[in-house]
Amino acid sequence: MNNAHEQLQLVYVTCPDDTIARRIATRLVEERSAACVNIVPALESVYRWQGEVETASESLLIIKTRKTCLQRIQACLDEVHPDELPELVAVPIQGGTTRYLDWVLHETS
Repeated sequence: MNNAHEQLQLVYVTCPDDTIARRIATRLVEERSAACVNIVPALESVYRWQGEVETASESLLIIKTRKTCLQRIQACLDEVHPDELPELVAVPIQGGTTRYLDWVLHETS
């Protein structure tokens, strides 16, 4: 892994349904904020919200991007995501194939 790869991240975002998930994923790839977004349907989340334990059926986005795109991803969520507090968790990519990581860098700006 070269130094440029150190700026790559996986970003996790949950969405209330596949329609919202596709809308966000398409926009992020079109605007080059993400190289690729996986949509994992039929995810069940259990969480505490406003003092109550909630359960929700959701879709999970796994976004391949770079740190410098996180603000644009947040702006997209602020505009498109219907939840009051959308999940956005970024995790550094610690390794991977050089060709794939180079591709992620090339496809994001």
